Amino acid sequence: MGKPAGFIEIQRKDPGYRPKGERLGDYRAVERQLSLKEINRQAARCMDCGTPFCHAYGCPVSNVIPEFNDFVYRGMWRQALDILISANNFPEFTGRICPAPCEAACVAGINCDPVAIRLIEMAIIEKGFESGYISSDRPGIRLDKRVAVIGAGPSGMATADTLNRAGYGVTVFDNARYPGGILRYGIPDFKLEKWVVERRIKLMEEQGILFEMGVTVGEDISYNYLARRFDAICLACGSREPRDLKIPGRDLEGIYFAMDFLFQQNKRIGGENIDTSKEISATGKRVVVIGGGDTGSDCLGTALRQRAAKVYQLEILPRPPEKRPESTPWPTWPVMLRETHAHKEGGDLRWSVITKKFTGTNGVLKKLSCMEVEWAVKEAGGQAVPVEKPGTEFKLEADMVILAMGFVGPGKNRLIEELGMELDSRGNIKTDERYMTSVEGLFAAGDMRQGQSLIVRAIADGGRAAKGIIDYLTKREK
Repeated sequence: MGKPAGFIEIQRKDPGYRPKGERLGDYRAVERQLSLKEINRQAARCMDCGTPFCHAYGCPVSNVIPEFNDFVYRGMWRQALDILISANNFPEFTGRICPAPCEAACVAGINCDPVAIRLIEMAIIEKGFESGYISSDRPGIRLDKRVAVIGAGPSGMATADTLNRAGYGVTVFDNARYPGGILRYGIPDFKLEKWVVERRIKLMEEQGILFEMGVTVGEDISYNYLARRFDAICLACGSREPRDLKIPGRDLEGIYFAMDFLFQQNKRIGGENIDTSKEISATGKRVVVIGGGDTGSDCLGTALRQRAAKVYQLEILPRPPEKRPESTPWPTWPVMLRETHAHKEGGDLRWSVITKKFTGTNGVLKKLSCMEVEWAVKEAGGQAVPVEKPGTEFKLEADMVILAMGFVGPGKNRLIEELGMELDSRGNIKTDERYMTSVEGLFAAGDMRQGQSLIVRAIADGGRAAKGIIDYLTKREK
């Protein structure tokens, strides 16, 4: 498997980013790519380990990682591609934006740097597209069953792709102008250029999947309309209710949710019309991003490219350690410091900070009142909670605040309410082992079912929902 001592003889190599001054002047992808020769050497680092934790524990879609690494090392790209797409619907997405939990579980990572699995994955799929290995042919067998998927984001796309490969007729409905969901509208081009999404959508259409865009199910067409025309329906609309910060001054002008900010910028780059009366721009402004996760980083990078005068990023959690701590041992996902390209581009990131109040003049935001917190366990066996530190109060002048604190559930949804679908304790749609909701023939996938998570988990969830639908339709025929 690979080169027997490759992980010892060859150092891990990451491609790095384009120069800071260059990438701040555009919205193109910031990450460079390794040459195929360099990818071959990186694949040679994959060990012949007894248990591939990268596959069995780390990867949400269960990529068969050691096998495709071995084929890449031997120059057998077609075979590597066949192995990769047998488990992963969209490697071109995960290869670009996945945080790579597989690498955190890599056995080589116990004593040295893990294998660069994400980069190898992306190289395989891009080699496949460039070499014409990826077929746009429709399935050889077409079944007489049809499925409607509501939501054209990563989970809905994965559900549709898996069902289509199995021979089912699939139509995807979405209220946006173009398919892709968060892939197209929520993730900046500097992480995922939209030609990558458009290429996959075009391929899916050529393979027989229909996309009906600009359609809101429950308003433009009813659930009953779909139920009469399709044998099963899958909800995959994502987690859309953002976590709010309900503190004094929240109603001031200049405070926005992250996805409103990012959606508008992506539409702007994509040439879509924007309501100029509701324009959200950081140009020339003092901006504060509240939330230190990936979405907060995306907002930071976008604000810098819009030429904000100053950008702060506030995170309530403490600064993580730079190396894997004992509390998250291998092969678990380590809680450790991760700096994105945006953090290297500018901005002021502050940890263990809570915002107490927004203040303004004539209804317009002017300042934030903040203070530091420390995390303490108040009861034996309990979880750590933030405790305000007296005497650490400070103020930040700001013209714009972006709330990037995650999501709390699917939000208001007419279908959920009309059909009385059962929800779990967190407000997500409750499903059985086949991913079917409390409504017969209606399934759910992705963040609507599991709550806010990674794109790769949404893709994996969509694939599993499709298999549940196949099982349901197959047994119903008997």
